[in-house]
Amino acid sequence: MKTVLVLFDSLNRNALSPYGGDRVPTPNFDRLAARSACFRDHHVGSMPCMPARRDLLTGRMSFLHRSWGPIEPYDVTFPEVLSREHGVYSHFVTDHFHYWEDGGATYHNRYDSYEFFRGQEGDRWKGVVAPDWPAIEARFDPAQVSRRPRSYPRHNVINRDYIDDEAAHPSFQTFAAGVEFIEENRDADNWFLQIETFAPHEPFFAPKRFRDIAGARHQGPALDWPQYGHSDRPLEEQDELRASYYASVAMCDELLGQVLDMFDRNDLWRDTALIVTTDHGFLLGEHDLWAKNRMTLYQEIARIPLFFHDPANPGADGTLVEGLSQTPDLAASILDLFGAEPPAQMPAPSLRPMLAGQGSPHDALIYGYFGGAVNLTDGRHSYHRYPPDMAAQEVYQYTLMPTHIFDFFHPEELVHAQLSPPTSFSRDMPLLRVPVSAKSAMYNAYGPGCMIESDTRLYDLASDPAQGVPLDNPELEACLSEQMARLMQMLDAPAEAFARLGLSRQAEPA
Repeated sequence: MKTVLVLFDSLNRNALSPYGGDRVPTPNFDRLAARSACFRDHHVGSMPCMPARRDLLTGRMSFLHRSWGPIEPYDVTFPEVLSREHGVYSHFVTDHFHYWEDGGATYHNRYDSYEFFRGQEGDRWKGVVAPDWPAIEARFDPAQVSRRPRSYPRHNVINRDYIDDEAAHPSFQTFAAGVEFIEENRDADNWFLQIETFAPHEPFFAPKRFRDIAGARHQGPALDWPQYGHSDRPLEEQDELRASYYASVAMCDELLGQVLDMFDRNDLWRDTALIVTTDHGFLLGEHDLWAKNRMTLYQEIARIPLFFHDPANPGADGTLVEGLSQTPDLAASILDLFGAEPPAQMPAPSLRPMLAGQGSPHDALIYGYFGGAVNLTDGRHSYHRYPPDMAAQEVYQYTLMPTHIFDFFHPEELVHAQLSPPTSFSRDMPLLRVPVSAKSAMYNAYGPGCMIESDTRLYDLASDPAQGVPLDNPELEACLSEQMARLMQMLDAPAEAFARLGLSRQAEPA
C-alpha cells in the first residue's frame, strides 16, 4: 500500500466546484471528485492550525485540554506507528512554517524524512537589517506592513522580495518536491507521503496569471491580507481581498493537478490511496466577518472538504458520502489503509467503512477552540455553547511542553502550575496543570480574550443553512447539551471543562 495525503490550509469548501463553488474554475478538484469519494459532512476538530494538525496525527481531539502547542511526549502519532511497528516509510514536504516555531517544533520529526520550503507569511527567513521601508510601504496596503521586529507582517513584506517567480514560490516548490518523491518511489511499496502547503492561507499571495483568473487588480498596493473579525474596509477593497483569496484557490487547483497527472500517468489509482483535505475553512465576509478565531465556528470554518480515494473501494469513486466525519478520524483511516490497528490513545474511528457503504460511526461531533465555545453538530443542527463569562471562566492547560506559537508560556502562567495526575491518554505520565492567564501569548490571539462573539446559540442547518437566525428551543438545547457532555466525557475532558459550560459530568460506572 502507498498513500498520499494532500493538506491545504484555510480552504473554504464553498470555493470548490464539487461543493457547489463557482467563483473560479477548479477543474482539478472536479477531476479529483471523479476519482474519489467526496464527504458531505466532514468537520474540523481542534482549532486552529496546529491544534488541527495534532488531531490529525494523533487521532484524538486536544482542544478540551490544550491550546496551540507541540506534539506532546505522551502523544502517539500515526507516522510513528506506521514506521516503527509496520515498516512503512513516511515523508513530509511542506512550506508551512508553523512547524518550525516553538509551538510546532515536534511535528516534523515524527516522519522518517521531511523537506521545508521557506518564505510563507511571517516565516523568519531572510535577514534584512535595514529594509528600504519607503519602497516597501509604497507596494503594500498600510495594514500589511509593520516595522516591528519579529512581526509576521515585517517578515512577509521582506520575504516577498525573494519570491519573484513561480519557481521560487514556496507552494510550487512544495508540490514539485512531492511529485518528485512519488516519481522516485512509485515502484516501491509501503510508503506514506504528506504534501502540505500553506496556501490559500492569508496573505493570498499567488502569481499574476491566477490573479487574472480571479479578477484581482494589478495596480495599486498589494491588498491580500484581511484583518480578522469585522471589517470597516470599503466594499471594493473587500472585493479585492476576496479576489486575492480566489486567486490562491485557483493556484491550489493547479498544484493539485500536478499530483493527479502523476497518478494518471502511472496508473497509481490501482494501488495508491489519495486523501485531500484542509485544516479549517475561512470566512470571506459571510456573517459580516472575516477569517477565523474571533467568532462562532460557523459552517464556512467548521465544515471542510474531504476527498478520499481508496484502491480497495473503487466503487466509492465519484460518489458523495453522507454522514458525519472529522479531522481526527484521518489518523485511524490512514493506519487502516496499511492494515495497522490504532493504539488505545487514538480513539477516533476509521472512515474506510463509510467508503464501503456503511453509515457514519458518529451520531454527533464536537469541535472548538481551547477556552472558547464547545460546538456540536448532529448533522441537522449546530450548537455553540459558551461559558457565561469568557474572562471569568476557570480553565487550565494540560501539558508537558509549555510553549505557545512562538514563545514559552509566560512566567505568570508557570508560577502557578501544578502537577496533575495522569489522564486516560497520557500513558501514565502526570501533566502540568497551568492556569490560563491574560498574559498568555494565546489569550488575545486565538483564546478567550479575542472573541467578538460569545453568546450561546443553536441553528437548524436544514431550514437555515446560512446560520442567520438562532433557534429558541430549550428542549432541543437540553438534548444537544447531553450529547455534548457525553462526547466530552469520552475524551476525558477535565472537570472544569464541564463546570465552565454548566454541563453535568455523568458519574463513572462502579
